[in-house]
Amino acid sequence: MSFTSIMVAAAAGAVESHGESAGLPQLDPTWWPSQLVWLAITFGILFALMSSRFLPALGGAIEERRDRIADDLDQAAEFKRQAEDAEDAYNQSLADARAKAQGIAGDTRAEVDTEIAKEQAETDAALEKQLEAAEARITEMKVNAAAKVREAAAETTRAVVETLIDEAPTDEAVSKAIDGLSRA
Repeated sequence: MSFTSIMVAAAAGAVESHGESAGLPQLDPTWWPSQLVWLAITFGILFALMSSRFLPALGGAIEERRDRIADDLDQAAEFKRQAEDAEDAYNQSLADARAKAQGIAGDTRAEVDTEIAKEQAETDAALEKQLEAAEARITEMKVNAAAKVREAAAETTRAVVETLIDEAPTDEAVSKAIDGLSRA
């Protein structure tokens, strides 16, 4: 006989011995006391394992995670405070740099204004000297021009008188005639 045929025969014998209860054994009230005992034993073992080993480990992991999150939040708050302090320091140094730049610009502007005023005064003095020299030359030219005009007038007067009366007038007579005309 083969192994499968032996197994089939054993299964058939087991069904014949329990043949009168057809259905699920856990619903049969005769098995309930033993099921309740095994339920209590299994529940007790599981409760003992859960309360002594798994739940404390799980609670420790939860507590550790809660502590790590709190530390991370504290560290983030510290970094935020440091960033705000750095921003305040940056803004302060920027304001100081602007004030220093404005001070330097003001000092430079004052130096340039002083230098411009100095050079303008020097230029004005040089122009004044040139103007005085030019006025002196103009005055000299006027005097020379007046003398030349007087001389030309004297020569013209001499030539006209000589042409009209065929006689050369004296320098005194020409000078008196020109003086008389220039006053009139």
